[in-house]
Amino acid sequence: MEGIIVKNISNDYTVRCDNKYYICKPRGKFRKENISPLVGDIVVIDENNNYILEIKSRKNELVRPSVANVDQAVIIMSIAYPDFSDNLLDKLLVILEFNNIKPIICFTKLDLLKEEEKEEAINFINYYKHIGYDVYDNTQLDEIKKIFKNKLTVFTGQSGAGKSTLINKLNPNLNLKTDEISKALGRGKHTTRHVELIDLYGGLVADTPGFSSVSFLGMSLSDIRDSFIEFNKYRDECEYKDCMHDNESICEIKKQLKESNILESRYQNYLKFIGRR
Repeated sequence: MEGIIVKNISNDYTVRCDNKYYICKPRGKFRKENISPLVGDIVVIDENNNYILEIKSRKNELVRPSVANVDQAVIIMSIAYPDFSDNLLDKLLVILEFNNIKPIICFTKLDLLKEEEKEEAINFINYYKHIGYDVYDNTQLDEIKKIFKNKLTVFTGQSGAGKSTLINKLNPNLNLKTDEISKALGRGKHTTRHVELIDLYGGLVADTPGFSSVSFLGMSLSDIRDSFIEFNKYRDECEYKDCMHDNESICEIKKQLKESNILESRYQNYLKFIGRR
């Protein structure tokens, strides 16, 4: 019988098959092959003995959070508290682009900004919309509800930015645990202890632990470069085919940066990611 893994606690995997749930163990062969089942995996199970027999081929997988076959990821970023991190946002965007996962950005806590800070934040947000990302704020609940149908969605982003809070607003019946911001650390306490897929508006969403560090595992420098989507608009105009947009004397990206068509923080983050700053 074929189904999808919707929860993993320790070595117990909850598999949903035709709206029935089976708690299964993986067969020993997976350990020998150094393969671990992931939430989101399509698997074949022995429903009588509660074993996972086969893991179907994955279209992608995330290491942290550990989820497979993800269609899209909602990146929750706080504008005010905890402090906004353009570095973390751009890092997540690059990783998602590389893994062919559609990024959707959701900003929270805009209401905490002073009036003069709001204009700067809106200009920043508009840049991400302009280069092609779907961007929301956490008050646009009706619009956000429409994005889930027939998709497997991951919520990720800053700890304390409001991932579980947003899911609870989308469906109060879920009543996911939330916690206060740690004043000592300036970030949220981890309240989600395991990865679990939840039915939401015709799709499945994963409420995953917040994290503040991610890595470019398996990515080359050119992979990082090519995952800055606005660079791709201009790269054919660079003098060198494999231009890294750093030390080259004639570079269209650097020209567009000077003309304010590329956001300064995006370019500086790019240089940091490829180890040039």
